[in-house]
Amino acid sequence: MSSYDPAKTAVLLVGYQRDWFDSDGLFNSVIEESSALSGTVANTVALLDTAVESGMTVISAPIAFSEFYNELENPIGILKMIKEAEAFKAGTKGAETIDAISKFGEWIVDVPGRIGFNAFSNTELAQVLQAKGIETVVVCGAVTSLCVNATGMKASEDYDVVVLSDCVSGRTQVEHDMFCNELFPYFAEVMDHKSFIQNISVKV
Repeated sequence: MSSYDPAKTAVLLVGYQRDWFDSDGLFNSVIEESSALSGTVANTVALLDTAVESGMTVISAPIAFSEFYNELENPIGILKMIKEAEAFKAGTKGAETIDAISKFGEWIVDVPGRIGFNAFSNTELAQVLQAKGIETVVVCGAVTSLCVNATGMKASEDYDVVVLSDCVSGRTQVEHDMFCNELFPYFAEVMDHKSFIQNISVKV
């Protein structure tokens, strides 16, 4: 298992928004079971407590759409469902970052612009990572098989990637386990948040 230098490591938060994680969120039912079983939010908060204390970069890449979803031309699958439900609309409660994450305030670098699964697409994420001299990207959030997978695969082209299995939420636990156990290891190190914290090279 690798040792992680906080100065060269970034925690990337993908989709910690009310429409996913709040009990009344429009898409909470999609990840509710997996989130409860893995303890995604509580584990992410514990991770961020250590990340902030160690001086690690923390980046949030939320998804948000304009009023009429003009960014989505002929959407299919879950993006079509999001448009039909009017979820993750910029300026609405559902698109807001959940309280457990927003409390970290200025410690989190917000990278707006994401309108699809991959957090590098249509955003300045690559530029932010490069400017900060990042070598390892730690991916957390929702959904395991969609945004986490797409973002992690893209990140692996230029960075070492870590996926924290208990800081991501899937549509089902079976799907979540399959990605964490069988697919992510092809391009990332997979571990829980406690194992990652234990391997930060500068102990806090």
